[in-house]
Order: sequence, then structure tokens, then C-alpha cells
Amino acid sequence: MTDRIPFYTAGAQLPVMNLPPIALETLQRYADASGDQALIHLDADVARSAGFPGVIAHGLLVMAYLGRALGGWYPNGQLREFRCRFSAATLLGDRLTCGGHVVAATELTPEQIVEVDFLVVDQRGETKLQGAARIAVGA
Repeated sequence: MTDRIPFYTAGAQLPVMNLPPIALETLQRYADASGDQALIHLDADVARSAGFPGVIAHGLLVMAYLGRALGGWYPNGQLREFRCRFSAATLLGDRLTCGGHVVAATELTPEQIVEVDFLVVDQRGETKLQGAARIAVGA
């Protein structure tokens, strides 16, 4: 198949996606859009009373950033499976990077199934989210 998109062979590293620092305005906009108005994401005093140094980003916002990276890596692919595990809270000012690599690529007719492992890490290298996805390409 000659029109296959890049990053489909086992071992291929996916391009990293660097995000701007997490800002309170972003969390407020996400809260409005998602309906998740939990104060741990918006009020520093509430977050500190829960044991955090300040407000924490919505976990699903971090997951959405990863979904954006997956869409960039495989813009014509069809997501077949997406699973992840949250490892640490994301704080205001954290600069997230999404990256990953191809674990396997299985040729099926008329598509190829690409399996990727991924991580979202902050500027200190702390893993915030890790997981895997299966994407059908070339269908």
C-alpha cells in the first residue's frame, strides 16, 4: 500500500507534541465545556485542603491532549481501542509532552492495525498518563 501514513512499523518513535504550560484560564474553559466544575480544579484553597500544592488539571483534559496527539500521528486512522492510566496530578504551570512508539503493526486486509504505547510527561520527566491504543490505518 503506497498511501500509508508514516509511523506504522514496530519500533517507530512517534513525534512528540509539546503543550504550553497549564493555565488556570484553560482549566476554567475546560470546566465550562465539560461541566466538571469540581473546585479542586479551580480553587487553590480547596485543592490544598485535599493535599495538593494548588489546583490540579482535570485528568480528562490531559487525556484529551493525548487524543489530540493520536489524531496528529494517525489523522486518517480509526481508533479501535484507547486505554490509559493516570500516574500523577498535573499542576498549574506544568508543560506536558505527549510521545510514544509503535509496539506492533499487523497487516490485515484492507487495513493495518497499529498498536502504540504512549506517555504524557511534564517538564520534570514525571509521568502523568501512560497507556496504549490500537488504530486501524489504510482502511
